[in-house]
Amino acid sequence: MAKYTGPSCRLCRREMMKLFLKGTRCYTEKCAVARRAFPPGQHGQGRSAKLSNYGLQLREKQKVKRIYGVMERQFRRYFGIASKSKGVTGKVLLQLLERRLDNVLFRLMFATSHTQARQIVRHGSVYVNGKRVNIPSFSVRAGDVVEIKGKEGVKKTVRTNMELSKDRGVAPWLQLDADVLKGTVTRLPDRDDIQMPIQEQLIVELYSK
Repeated sequence: MAKYTGPSCRLCRREMMKLFLKGTRCYTEKCAVARRAFPPGQHGQGRSAKLSNYGLQLREKQKVKRIYGVMERQFRRYFGIASKSKGVTGKVLLQLLERRLDNVLFRLMFATSHTQARQIVRHGSVYVNGKRVNIPSFSVRAGDVVEIKGKEGVKKTVRTNMELSKDRGVAPWLQLDADVLKGTVTRLPDRDDIQMPIQEQLIVELYSK
């Protein structure tokens, strides 16, 4: 599957906000957005043109894609599922993205970034309801139990991540048992559970054209 391999900080600067793509580094003075609060590129500091409605919609879609670490084809598939589901399309879209297994690890503080969470999943250290799952896009359901098993090195890394991420806290729709590195999906995520400044209606308008 295709993935972005360029500099993560460049993406944050393009969206002019912290997307927390590099874990704990984003909370320090080394954060690129804090040091250079303007878009990347030769003319980044000189960009002042007001975005059109299409530009605003496109930027919102790009921002959400980058927050969750998905590519265009995959994101479009999520939107297709959301548009055919009951409920408000934008909210269902965000719920589908929140339910991704790599995002669940991030919300449980098992990883400091979505990239690291995907790596942990790919290495086969994550079990859902007692079965190993190595697919980052796996969608969890209410009642699912997610736990870290395997090598002590992985468990040590996860415990370190939890300590580094303690200020971020666990998502309210998840319950953490830190002693055994286990998390339970107590319910499906609500729109209010997502704290990032996302205007999902702009994405719906973009794809509805």
